[in-house]
Amino acid sequence: MLLPQPLVRGRLVQRYKRFFADLVLDDGRAITAHCPNPGAMLGVNLPGQGAWVSWSDDPKRKLAWSLQLVETETSLVGVNTLLPNRLVAEALAADSIPELSGYATVKPEVKYREASRVDFLLTDPARPPCWLEVKNVHLSRTPGLAEFPDCKAARSTRHLADLAAQVAEGHRAVALFVVQRADCEGFKACEDLDPAFARGLAQAVEAGVEVLVYGCDLSPQAVRIARRLTLLP
Repeated sequence: MLLPQPLVRGRLVQRYKRFFADLVLDDGRAITAHCPNPGAMLGVNLPGQGAWVSWSDDPKRKLAWSLQLVETETSLVGVNTLLPNRLVAEALAADSIPELSGYATVKPEVKYREASRVDFLLTDPARPPCWLEVKNVHLSRTPGLAEFPDCKAARSTRHLADLAAQVAEGHRAVALFVVQRADCEGFKACEDLDPAFARGLAQAVEAGVEVLVYGCDLSPQAVRIARRLTLLP
């Protein structure tokens, strides 16, 4: 998936009020960018970290700049939480996620259960429907290990229960974690930051929900889903 071009490099000064980030660009300009990530952004919100922003000329936008990538010592990290669904849609269209290939139709944002919308519903006349929930991952506190969530995630925990309910009705349900970084081989639930989510994930797996984890390749030009990671207990 191509990122808005050209991205411009700078350094983070601060991220604040969830949706704002101050940066100093490499050419010396001080800017405020929209931060498209409502989470805690642990490890990718540190003053002085290299960062990449895109610019929009849309007159309706309050902030023309958007934070897209942050540099760590081992990888570029995608922080835009809107990207994973777009990445998955692109990968499904290209049949590049083998575990989810071969469905006749793919519908985004389908209402199901109570007050929930699943990210994708995959259907085919020859098999049960597949309810696919996508989660963005950027946290890595241990080399090679991706974790989710980076703060309390009650909504994500509810989504796992919704998926388990679909399995109980004879459907297929999948939780797909998209790790927007290239330096991880394994993944696990972040029990210390959200024990309820960790329990919910274990319960969902026991109920028959499939968990897939895929890492990404990233550059200032593009992000793409690249490889399956190992789900750790």
